[in-house]
Amino acid sequence: MKKVILGLLALLSVQMASAEVYHLNLDQSVAIARNKSVNMLNLEQDKMIMEYDMKATLAGLKTHIDMNFNLPQYTETIRSFEDTAGISYYPVRQLGYNANLSINQPLITDGRIYLSGGLSNTDDIYNSKRLMNMNTRIGFEQPLDAFYAYNNIRSSMRQAKLNYEQTQKQLKRQDLDLVYSVMSSFYNLLQVQKRRELSETNLQRQEEAYLLAKNKFAAGLIKEVDVLQMEVDLAEAQNSFEMSLINQQSLENSFKELIGLNISDSVVLSMDMLDYKPVIVDPDKAIELAMKNRLEIREQEIQLELRQMSIKRQRAQGLPSASLTAYFEKSGVSELGNDGEITTSFQNVTKDYLVRPQNYGVGLTVSVPILDFGENKARVRAAEANLQKARNQQEQVRRNIESEVLNLVSEVNTSLKRLQLLEKNIEVAEKSFEITRARYADGDIDSQALALERDRLNNAYTTHLSAYITYQLKLADLMRNTFYDFVNDVEIE
Repeated sequence: MKKVILGLLALLSVQMASAEVYHLNLDQSVAIARNKSVNMLNLEQDKMIMEYDMKATLAGLKTHIDMNFNLPQYTETIRSFEDTAGISYYPVRQLGYNANLSINQPLITDGRIYLSGGLSNTDDIYNSKRLMNMNTRIGFEQPLDAFYAYNNIRSSMRQAKLNYEQTQKQLKRQDLDLVYSVMSSFYNLLQVQKRRELSETNLQRQEEAYLLAKNKFAAGLIKEVDVLQMEVDLAEAQNSFEMSLINQQSLENSFKELIGLNISDSVVLSMDMLDYKPVIVDPDKAIELAMKNRLEIREQEIQLELRQMSIKRQRAQGLPSASLTAYFEKSGVSELGNDGEITTSFQNVTKDYLVRPQNYGVGLTVSVPILDFGENKARVRAAEANLQKARNQQEQVRRNIESEVLNLVSEVNTSLKRLQLLEKNIEVAEKSFEITRARYADGDIDSQALALERDRLNNAYTTHLSAYITYQLKLADLMRNTFYDFVNDVEIE
């Protein structure tokens, strides 16, 4: 049993030794969250995914080289042969080897240039023959409707760039949302810590008041009921302090989880005397910045462009299409018995490749839609309706953003005025409490009047802290809704 207890104590001491104590302000908390929080780590992965997707899309428009091998391919089957004498069947046993190289280069005009070459060898076992073939082809394909209707290559590149831009703005917004979440959690925990400090201060004052009341009762200056009331107030202060400790621990764990710290670590938040910079926000400037930077605005613009591309693509399906193809090919063949050397077959096929006349071809394919009973026209109209729907949605989004930003600006300015007013209230409440405590010590007032004045002072501290936090959070909310830091007067990059 002793060994078990000693083992548990050793494990507990190791855990306590590994825990760290962090003294953090807001900037340090955000910095830790950027490096350690799960949300931020996922955000970094999203950035990498976005970059790789863009790279893959652009790489798809570059030269591709592929090589295929069959090493070997064995076939044993029965085939049929039909002539004037009837149908006859014969066995087939073949062993083949081949290698093919293809080089494909997409063109910005939606066509392609390709080069292919191959070498194959087939051993016909039943007929005791070796067949070898060598060929090289260079070709060109160009859909002519890409010049007047719809170009898939250009559209794909444009869509990839739009998706990249949209993802960048989404990641920027997610980063600002994370900063806002850290700020909100930081200030909530700070508020609880300050309330715990106020509860502790209140407990100390209540203990002093209780001792003073006991001394005054012993001297016969006050009634016993006043001492009992002070004892009740002391118990309430003790209970309030213990509850504040529990609330602080709960919020502290949530905060550590958010920014990526271990639960066993300790966090002590600090603010420089609740300093702040008064900021008066111009509504017109805030709206202009929101319209310029908000993700929703650009998303709607991108959707409009994508819908226009969809209309163009659908309309192109109802237009005449044409495709131009051309190729130049060289080939060589060799046929020997199975008893011949493969090097001999290769020499023969090479000689034939060099002397055999080249093959070539040029073609123009035209496709003209004649009748579809209005199918394509209806699809075009549906795409146009989707475009108009996107325009309506864009206007609604602009109105919502304008209303949202105006409300935020009003709340920022209002919260600043309230914060400045409550600062004066604290000065008045502190002076009033000192006067009241002196009067109580002189016996001019009873304990109830002192308790009432103490509650007023605590309420002044609490409401001032709440107003400070509200002001800071409103500024942060305005920053993530306009992508502009009004405190430092800089645009968020």
